[in-house]
Amino acid sequence: MELETSSNNITIKGNIKSINDFQNIKQNVDSVISQHKQINLFVVDSLSITSSVIGYLNKLVLKDGIDINMRVGNEQLLHLLDDLNLISTFKAKSN
Repeated sequence: MELETSSNNITIKGNIKSINDFQNIKQNVDSVISQHKQINLFVVDSLSITSSVIGYLNKLVLKDGIDINMRVGNEQLLHLLDDLNLISTFKAKSN
């Protein structure tokens, strides 16, 4: 997995699958939200997302009031977010 950050945009390339991936995502998001209350998260090609990442992002939206706009490049991941009723929470759309 690779991460690129620019202003309040975070781009994730590759599959999100390990604890290390979660830690990298959390570090990057934490640094962005220290400056911005709105994040654009581009998940380019991951097939899935770990429960730890989902839980962390959910906490940001529901508890911390962070506005997340997620763009998903993989239809399977978009369906997963839909099944979990997270489309509206993360403002997830197809890329």
